[in-house]
Amino acid sequence: MQIIPAIDIKDGHCVRLKQGEMHSATVFSEDPAAMAQHWLELGAERLHIVDLNGAVAGVPRNELAIREIVSVIGEEIPIQLGGGIRDLETIERYLDDGITYVIIGTAAVKNPGFLHEACSAFPGHIIVGLDARDGKVATDGWSKMTGHDVVDLARKFEDYGVEAVVYTDIGRDGMLTGINVEATVKLARELKIPVIASGGLASIDCIFDLVKHESDGIVGAIAGLALYEGKLDFKAALKAAKGL
Repeated sequence: MQIIPAIDIKDGHCVRLKQGEMHSATVFSEDPAAMAQHWLELGAERLHIVDLNGAVAGVPRNELAIREIVSVIGEEIPIQLGGGIRDLETIERYLDDGITYVIIGTAAVKNPGFLHEACSAFPGHIIVGLDARDGKVATDGWSKMTGHDVVDLARKFEDYGVEAVVYTDIGRDGMLTGINVEATVKLARELKIPVIASGGLASIDCIFDLVKHESDGIVGAIAGLALYEGKLDFKAALKAAKGL
């Protein structure tokens, strides 16, 4: 299982939010590319980038910072990117820039036809991001709740040909309360495609709990605030993820 460092970008800076609230941003680095290099040197096997301004605006807002990250990382490890991706032209541009996987979240829920088109146009490069609270999906940077059941939507999107699902329990994200392992496992068992856990990873114990369910299809966990605040040692987390 992979531990995937998150680089959330707001106004060109690397920040972390609590429960997706833009006004609660804490800046951890003025240089997202240097942060990406840091995680690469520590042994990261994949990076998770979010354009936070883009997620709210519905269009990319931090492309310069994202290109700088790609220039530092090159093709050494895959980069998955989400936030404000609402059309095929944006996907093509990001893939041409060197992004490996594009994460479609809000647009997948609001416009499933777009997700279907994206999977057809860019097979193997589309991940769907499902953010949920109490099993129901949220959109628009988590500001709006829908009545959609997360398992039902994930099954539908699996049929479209998405490469994986990033599942975030938004009630836990940025709160250091631990990933919702039960809900993540429930989702993974319903799908044939891989699931990446997100939201609240706080400790080595959390990783051990997820590793037990790797055979259910949980291939990675995104780590954010715990890494940046020093509550989770990245190298120790990598070892735990490999069952060491």
